[in-house]
Amino acid sequence: MRVLLLGATGLTGGLVLSGLLARDDIELVQVPLRRRSKFDHSKLRQEEIDFDRMEDYPGLFQVDAIICCLGTTIKKAGSQEQFRKVDFGYGLKAAELGRAEGAKAFILMSAIGSSSSSTIFYNRVKGELEDGVRGLGYPYLSIYQPSLLLGARTEHRAGEALGVKAMPLVNRVLVGPLEKYRGIEAATVASAMVNEVCSLASESAAEQVVQIREYQDIVRLSDQAA
Repeated sequence: MRVLLLGATGLTGGLVLSGLLARDDIELVQVPLRRRSKFDHSKLRQEEIDFDRMEDYPGLFQVDAIICCLGTTIKKAGSQEQFRKVDFGYGLKAAELGRAEGAKAFILMSAIGSSSSSTIFYNRVKGELEDGVRGLGYPYLSIYQPSLLLGARTEHRAGEALGVKAMPLVNRVLVGPLEKYRGIEAATVASAMVNEVCSLASESAAEQVVQIREYQDIVRLSDQAA
């Protein structure tokens, strides 16, 4: 299977990349980057691209499946407009190009509470991307909606750092319908994504399949035998 991974330099994306490269059923991992990294692997193909002109790299999107872990923060992006450009614009453009080149599956990192009708800007942008990708007709679409992602980030996010410290206690009281709001290890999400995309190698959907992955489902997928 040939996979395109977007957001490979992020917390979850980096773990997804490692997981994909370790799997025998993955033939090639295409990774678009602003700047090539020094990391190398026989299955890895890095390509420096201008994300504002993704259509100039059609060969990049000739894959079986796309995993999108793209994401930024308003602080890092500099404005809501730039945040939307990355989290919505780049993600949707990649999905469009992949579908045009024949990609059959799209696995999207979104967030709990995402909705195109949300009054919260972050959740609304995530929801608009979900809606946009749904409309492209991928035979298989899986949307991950984790709550707070736990793990060691290379960048410091003050608000998230406080949440990470509190999550072990908070998770204990988030039961039943509230379980989907539990913080979850990025490694767990990455493992679930890798297991899911590899499971598609032997499947073919007769009609469009859309999966919504929340906490319990993500944990279950991450525990599946390789």
